[in-house]
This record gives sequence, structure tokens and C-alpha cells, in this order.
Amino acid sequence: MAGLGIFSYLRGLSRTTKIVLVLALVVILACIIGVSVGVTKHKKSSNRIATFDDNYNITWAPDHFSIINNGELVGIMLDKVSGAGFGSINRYLYGNITMQIKLVANDSAGTVTAYYLSSLIDTRDEFDFEFLGNTSGQPYILQTNVYVNGVGGREQRIFLWFDPTADFHTYSVLWNQHQVIFNVDDVPIRVFRNNTALGVPYAYDQGVGIYSSIWNGEQWATRGGLEKINWTYAPFTASYQGFGIDACVFTGTPDSCLTGKNWWDQDKYQTLTSDQLGKVSWVKQNYMIYNYCTDSARYTPPLPECGSNP
Repeated sequence: MAGLGIFSYLRGLSRTTKIVLVLALVVILACIIGVSVGVTKHKKSSNRIATFDDNYNITWAPDHFSIINNGELVGIMLDKVSGAGFGSINRYLYGNITMQIKLVANDSAGTVTAYYLSSLIDTRDEFDFEFLGNTSGQPYILQTNVYVNGVGGREQRIFLWFDPTADFHTYSVLWNQHQVIFNVDDVPIRVFRNNTALGVPYAYDQGVGIYSSIWNGEQWATRGGLEKINWTYAPFTASYQGFGIDACVFTGTPDSCLTGKNWWDQDKYQTLTSDQLGKVSWVKQNYMIYNYCTDSARYTPPLPECGSNP
């Protein structure tokens, strides 16, 4: 009934009055839209993309860096003079630590692009991604390794199933008190579980920095050092973006990162899902070219974790 009363009221108004009312409504709507847009802009500015300077410092050869778009994109270069590298401002203990990388294109044989987490002490904990360059047209090799208390020797190598030089891909380490998962995009390629019950040390109390570098590895990296760097393709550039870090900042003691309240500590991240297990198996069956667990010349019997890790 109230709506009918309003319509009756409007019918009784003059044409001029109706026009004035319509114009007033237009102004009110414009103000509302303006406020909405302003709120949206404010939200976007508060959720800005993390830049290089937010979380990282140059540690090696600043003249071999290119920093683009106010630090949202960074390139590091290798030439005959030098390689280059960077590291995180803080150290971290547990979290999901990621980087988007586009690797060196063309003939990159002999070059090594490393992305790794390390406590950088003699008894270090460390998780490595090492991208071994190739001759043009050959697949990139990704080598991973795990150090605990300074002991490594846990290399695995796979071929990447895509061209990592054509676009950015996400390389990440999900690390908690139960397992370390190496991921390429959304595909887990390797798992190192907490096997302290088997007498295997686990990385649980050393804060690690996040590092990346590009360097000359021609003595060993491609076909055991048979392929040397073709310097006519220099400078060799690896590109990076996505500098946000979702991890617990290490303040000197592990207590603040051992609360169990972070998202990566929740039950569903303590083991692999059936889908993740299937992906790990897919990578091993189709792309793995070396696994320390099956290298009987080095380890007989295999190390204890080999029977537990997927």
C-alpha cells in the first residue's frame, strides 16, 4: 500500500519537479558508486604485490641485476665476468616458500640457476632446487637435494615436462614439522618426511634464509661437465617475480614457530593426499632420471628414509 501511495504522489507532481527529483537521484547514485570505487581502490592498494626490496637484498654482483616495474620483476645475469645472487632479509622456520622463475633460454648448457633455503652454517639445514642448463632443444634438468645437520647426498634429478624458459613457473617448498614437499606449480615432485623415529635427523629448529643465484657450473652441470658454456649466448638471464613470503619469521629460537597454529601445521598438511601421492608417482615414473635411494653404488643398503618417503 505504501508503494501505491508513492506512485500516486509522483503522478501529482509537475513535470519540472519530476525532472529535479530524477537529477537528484542521479547525483546520489553517482556518489554511491564513487564511494564503492574508492573502497575498491583502497583494498587493492592495501593488497599490493610484494616487491623484491620488501623481502630480499642483492648479495652478489649488483651490476648483474635488472630491476623492473619498481621491483615486481627482477633478472639476474651470468657472463664471463660474474654470476649474481640475492638472499632474503629475514630467516624463516616453516611455511610455504615460493618463487616464480623463468629460466635461461636458448643454449644454456653449463649454467646453473639455484633457488634454495639454507641456514648457511656447517651443520646446516638446506633444501635445494638446482636448474641445470641444456643445449638448445633439450629438456631442462631439475636437481633437488636435502641437507639436515650438514649432511646432504640426497640428490634426485628429473626432466621438467614443460619449457621453463617460455614463461614463469612456481617452485615452492612446503615445510612443517611433519614433512618437506618440493612442488613445481601444483605438482609435488619430492617429499622428505620427518623420520626421526627411524633415526633420520629432521630440519626442525634452524632458521633458513631464501637464496637464489646464477653461476658457471660447466665443470659438472651438463652431462657431467662434457657440455661447456657457449659464451656467444651470454649474458644468460634468469627472471623472477612473486616475492611474497608466507612463512614464520625466525627470531633466534624456534618456540614462536612451533605453536601448531599456522595453516601449514593443520592436519591436512601433515601427510600427502591421494591426489598428491598420484602426482609424485607420475613424476617418478615418467621424469625421474636419478634417485639416490636407488643408487646402490653409493648407498648399500639404501638410507633409512628411502623406505618411508613416497
